[in-house]
This record gives sequence, C-alpha cells and structure tokens, in this order.
Amino acid sequence: MFDAVIEFRRRLQAGEVLLGAGIYMTDPQASAALADSVDFFWFDLEHQAMSMDTLRTHLLTVRHNKTPAIVRVPPSDAPLVQNVLDAGAHGIVAAQVRTVAEVESIVAECRYPPVGRRGFWPMIPTNYCRDDMGQYIKQADAGLFVAVMIETAEAVEAIDEIVAVDGLDGVVLGLMDLSGSYGLLGQGDHPKIVAAMDKVIASARAAGLPVGCGQGTDVKRICSLARRGIQWFQAGADCLYLVTFMEQLSAAVRDELEGDS
Repeated sequence: MFDAVIEFRRRLQAGEVLLGAGIYMTDPQASAALADSVDFFWFDLEHQAMSMDTLRTHLLTVRHNKTPAIVRVPPSDAPLVQNVLDAGAHGIVAAQVRTVAEVESIVAECRYPPVGRRGFWPMIPTNYCRDDMGQYIKQADAGLFVAVMIETAEAVEAIDEIVAVDGLDGVVLGLMDLSGSYGLLGQGDHPKIVAAMDKVIASARAAGLPVGCGQGTDVKRICSLARRGIQWFQAGADCLYLVTFMEQLSAAVRDELEGDS
C-alpha cells in the first residue's frame, strides 16, 4: 500500500514531471489498461457520477500495479473522504477549498489521531488485516498523499497560510475554475490568472510542496506549465483519449487516401 505513495513522493522530490490519467469510465478495464503507462491515476468524484462501488472496483483493479490512485473529492464531504481512504485510495485531492480552516479540516479527516480525526477501519489498506496493525499505524500518515485544489481567488489570497498547514502534501491548480473566480472564465493566459498561478507555485515551492494541475493533452501547454514549476499533471482522461485518437486516425486515413486521387 505504502510503496506507491513513497515512490510518488520520491519522484516529485527529485523534480520529475509526472503524468496521470483521469478515469471517468465505469469499466475497470480502463484503469487496468492504462496502469502501466501512467505515473498515477486521477479518479474524479467531483464532476463524474462515479459510485463508491465503481470506485472501489477501480481501486482494487490497480492496487497490485503499485500505481498511485489519487481521488478528487467534492468540498466539505467528510464521510466520502473516509470511504475513499478505507477503499484503498493512495491520496485525495479536495476540490474548491477557499480558507485555511477548510484545509485544516480536510487534513484532519485524512489523518489518524492524535494528528487528525480519521476513523479507524483500514481493512483494504492493510491487505484485509493481514499486515501488522502497529506498523500500519506508524506508516499511515507518510503513506497517504493529501492535496487541495486552488481554484478560487480566496484560496490564492490565503495561499501562504494554506501551504503552511501541517499534514498537507501538495496543492493542485484548477486553472479553469480559477479563471472563472476572477471573472475571466477560460482565459488561462490572462495576466491576472498567470500572476495568481505564479503566486501559488512560488508559495508552494517555498514550503516544499509540489504543485499539480488538471490539463488536457496539449503537449506544449503541459510543457509550458512544467517550466513554470508545476510537476504533476492530470493529463486528459480515458474517454477523451479514445475520441482524440479516433479523430486523429480518421483524419490521417482521409488525408492519405485523398493524396491518391
């Protein structure tokens, strides 16, 4: 359980840029097929109507690949966080945080006492109670990756205090919603949004926290953001990979055949 997170942290600390796949399909074959091609998984419970049963099946499917499974959860949903972690997720990303108090509460939901208030029943994370429980307790906090999404103007203003919260492992920029928060929806390259992004990156890096970002599959865009200091990217998603490849294939075949005429 912990090996995946330990390796994920090591690679981030080494300065690597990591690419993960968003998973929206309910069939776990999607995650099984991609497991050996990605650095991590991003399962979305904020914008995708994925049930806990479906998520659990995905998590069990990828568990033995040692590919970190990060789950984005809606804001202020403590019971869901508990269920996601007990189902074997390697980490969570809490969406739409605005205040330091919210971040402190999220961290507390993910950490066992005395650091936090997470309830104790890690049946799946302990290999169905086969693992030594005392050792699990000692390693549990280090073996879990807890991040929050910075996608509001309020969170940007409070970023220095947010990245100082004990037990927080990283922040994730949600540039689309962040632009909307400034009244500039979809204008990710607007100077105001770029300044906000750079402020978040600088604060997080000064605190020793890696910065993630949700993106599509535009290589130049990902590389541009990586050069600004973003390290881990949810780069597109399973169903979008199908659409993108099929459209590229269709266009390439038509172009090739048109050249024959």
